[in-house]
Amino acid sequence: MSEKMYTQGEYLEKNPTWHIKDSPWKAKQILKIVKKNNLQPNSICEVGCGAGEILYQLYIQMPIHVLFAGYEISPQAFELCQQRERKRLRFYLKNLLQDDKAFFDIVLAIDVLEHIEDYFGFLRNLRKKGQYKIFHIPLELSVQTVLRSSPILKERQSAGHIHYFTKETALATLIDTGYEILDYFYTAGSIELPAKSFKSLLARLPRRIMFKLSKDITVRILGGYSLMVLTK
Repeated sequence: MSEKMYTQGEYLEKNPTWHIKDSPWKAKQILKIVKKNNLQPNSICEVGCGAGEILYQLYIQMPIHVLFAGYEISPQAFELCQQRERKRLRFYLKNLLQDDKAFFDIVLAIDVLEHIEDYFGFLRNLRKKGQYKIFHIPLELSVQTVLRSSPILKERQSAGHIHYFTKETALATLIDTGYEILDYFYTAGSIELPAKSFKSLLARLPRRIMFKLSKDITVRILGGYSLMVLTK
């Protein structure tokens, strides 16, 4: 998998909405960790912002002094971003890591790490771009996904996921690349977002029940969760 998937239109062909429908839910999770930690940013940037809908949702819900910037390498996604641009919400068709002057109070990397070939190098360079960094990382390694294998392969082919994490490996990767973990929590996209298949719909009840008993064990066995992480 390479950048060509995103720059030459293959990703848009496989994901024509660029996951816009999930964006309000993702913005809600971001606002949750921002408010929980009493962050009061003046500027927010999203790297790999896709169609820009997450930033737009934050733009309409956060204080009117906050400035927003979205960086995207896909021309197709950037074209979608243009529909959402506002005076305080700007989008750039460029690599954030190559913008020497860019620095923000909060940098968002929402469902990005699993796509990047050299994610260690990416993380080390991203540290220089903001005071706080917020990551949303899908936890695709679980007992059921390893046993079945098809869910992982499906995401690899359709969404370009080339790395797979557990909670422990995700947090360890951030620490190994120099980040200080300030807060984190699980997000339940498999339960709270529209079901992708009948099988995922059937899995909701056991996930709900087990999660109340043991969050970690549920995620390790059944999967279907992601990790929202605040770092410095």
